[in-house]
Amino acid sequence: MARIKIAYLGGGSSRAPGTMASFMHHGAEFDGSEFVLIDLDLAHLEIVKTITEKMARNAGLDITVTATTDQREGLRDVDAVLSSFRPGGFAARAIDERIPLKHGVIGQETQGPGGMMMALRSVQVIKELCANLADVAPKARIFNYTNPVNIVSQAVADNTGIPIVSFCEGPIVFPPVVAKAAGLDPDKLVANMTGVNHNCWSNEATYDGQDAFPILRERWEALRDRPSENVNGMRALHLAVAMESIPSDYFTYYYFKDEILRERQLAPMTRSEVIMSSLDDYWAHYREQAESDAPQLDPARSRGGIHELELAIEAISAFYNDTGARLPFNIPNTGGALPGFDERTVVELWGTVDAKGFHPEPQQPLPRSVLGLTRQLADYQILTAKAAWDGTIADAVRAMAANPLVPSLTVAEALYGELATAQATWLPERLIP
Repeated sequence: MARIKIAYLGGGSSRAPGTMASFMHHGAEFDGSEFVLIDLDLAHLEIVKTITEKMARNAGLDITVTATTDQREGLRDVDAVLSSFRPGGFAARAIDERIPLKHGVIGQETQGPGGMMMALRSVQVIKELCANLADVAPKARIFNYTNPVNIVSQAVADNTGIPIVSFCEGPIVFPPVVAKAAGLDPDKLVANMTGVNHNCWSNEATYDGQDAFPILRERWEALRDRPSENVNGMRALHLAVAMESIPSDYFTYYYFKDEILRERQLAPMTRSEVIMSSLDDYWAHYREQAESDAPQLDPARSRGGIHELELAIEAISAFYNDTGARLPFNIPNTGGALPGFDERTVVELWGTVDAKGFHPEPQQPLPRSVLGLTRQLADYQILTAKAAWDGTIADAVRAMAANPLVPSLTVAEALYGELATAQATWLPERLIP
């Protein structure tokens, strides 16, 4: 079993109790380890620390938990960093979602101009993390869940020698969206998803051992004119049939952008505003569980559920316990495992994880019907990583103009100016108009 020191950057977030519950669920794989919770909110850190300690004790685990608001000291001599934080909190995300709508552009957490602003904020913290690791934990690796995970990884890979791998459940959860919309058994739809994070497609797909697309097309034709409450699922099914590739459902923002823009403009609350309305209850529940002798998180009152960041935890275990697990991950395309993308680009694909590292499986090319848009998003990813790490306002505007959701240079300039001014608290001076 791994006996390591793990720093959790974001250890006081609303997802942190569920994440630590996941670690304790995998407790035997980490028995004897030390966890350092790092965040800006000391009160929340203490709640998460207490819940974790009680879960570990009740499971008979030898786990040490500490908490600190001092990032540099919290990182000292760690073996691994789990990064999952939201710079600016949900208030910043609300700005990401609201301001673009005024300009006729979809506002979203990881896509379009909102996703770009999230990247600019996230990379500032990650840059500090990398500088601190170089000084106090030079052998540490970063296991990243901070969004947008592809841009965060791209920035670190382009500018440091620190090993970083990013994770997202998308390649696992996107195919079932299409299968369920089609009224098919999700377990029989097998699709290999690859591309860039939140923007991956299938390059191979079967249903019950047969080519999936004739079956999906037949189901689409049977269902297309029927009313459905599963609007997003039906859009993903439509897109899969049209492109002959299972999509990330984030692609609905690009292929159904007019419809989704209208829906977002008419909605009384954005997604972040909905989440903010529940935060007080999440923390009330966490305080109750911290006071209990045997904490049990309620999925209905826990942000994201009770088993959070499971994929990163499996990867940490696979690396330090040398298991050879097969998982999806985001790493530079070194060696050209994914054809059509240069070796510098951080891509999302499946591979195995063991003590020697992350080993991507060679991929078939993406279908030509979807390759162009995905490569455009990869170029935008590289431009945004540059702007976030050490770029200028001009670099940021170029990156925003390169995003397919932004219709023109003038809109990119106006959007960036308004968003950066509204978020000046969380940005470096070089990026503030």
